Amino acid sequence: MSNDSSIIFGKHPVIDAINHGIAIEKVILLEGTRGEVEKEMRYLCRDKGIPMTFAPRERMNKLASGANHQGILAVQSNVFYYELNDIIQGVYEKSEVPLILLMDNITDVRNLGAIARSAEVFGAHAIVVPQQGGALINGEAIKSSAGALNIIPICRVKSIHAAATILAESGIMLFGGDLKAKKYLHQLDLTQPCAFLMGSEGRGLHPSLLKLLDDRFIIPQYGSTDSLNVSVSAGLMLYETIRQRNFG
Repeated sequence: MSNDSSIIFGKHPVIDAINHGIAIEKVILLEGTRGEVEKEMRYLCRDKGIPMTFAPRERMNKLASGANHQGILAVQSNVFYYELNDIIQGVYEKSEVPLILLMDNITDVRNLGAIARSAEVFGAHAIVVPQQGGALINGEAIKSSAGALNIIPICRVKSIHAAATILAESGIMLFGGDLKAKKYLHQLDLTQPCAFLMGSEGRGLHPSLLKLLDDRFIIPQYGSTDSLNVSVSAGLMLYETIRQRNFG
């Protein structure tokens, strides 16, 4: 390992860490890596659901503090990742009503942290994040969450679309915000098992995810700006859910 204990380097240490269940945020290969090494790591990362990227030698050397990294690094995760199916099963076994958030391409670590903070406070059961295209759960994200990212279960999935399908098949309603929606947030029945899909800061939900929604809603607003910040929206959605479930 380097002086940064979150970095593992060298082919065999990285493979051993993955096979022993150490939570890995991502694997980094030296730019231009080809052949059996690249193939082996690509298949292993795919099997374990770990993102794999490439970086130039200068970046690799810096991450490994100048040590012989053999062209392979792994960044240990700051959190443990749960299996979505295990979360769903556990919630139902406890006779609780599922409340889950899915993050579609939310890239700002401060937004992710703020969402996690609200999710933990309002009793959400899990946050689902994608392997690729989302914010890293790093120190800044954890700080922004006031530590909530170390408490609330995080599920990392290959595809938010596939995760949404799993939730739907488990009897969980899918809701998402849409400025063109005709229904207000408080008009949804949130006393039933539900999941909120949260879209990217700039583009909102991907069209393929919009098609999966059981219902769309808009949060009442009177100002001239187009929409609320995604983390503020998440807090309002979670509050309304808890209000309906606990206070009618």
